[in-house]
Amino acid sequence: MNVENIKSQMRKGILEYCILLILDKEPAYAPDIIRTLQDARLIVVEGTLYPLLTRLKNLNLLRYEWLESTQGPPRKYYALTPDGKAFLGELSTAWSEIAETINHLNK
Repeated sequence: MNVENIKSQMRKGILEYCILLILDKEPAYAPDIIRTLQDARLIVVEGTLYPLLTRLKNLNLLRYEWLESTQGPPRKYYALTPDGKAFLGELSTAWSEIAETINHLNK
């Protein structure tokens, strides 16, 4: 059995939750989201992030706005919608339940 494959599947499974957690703090520019995820040792590339952001926006969990940049063209900043905040709350509850189960089994 390939441990790296399992780890990759686990990371993919929590990626949406991690993105919503980041955007719950403040609106963010996609490269900043990638950097935050990488700082947390969750390896993500643009080719993975952008389709996911589009999907979350199409589900009305995210919105975006264009803001002027001092370093070039305007930048698209993503933020949670009210539906996104509610969904994040549900995911946080689910994560707590999963973590409790794993911690119980890991004793």
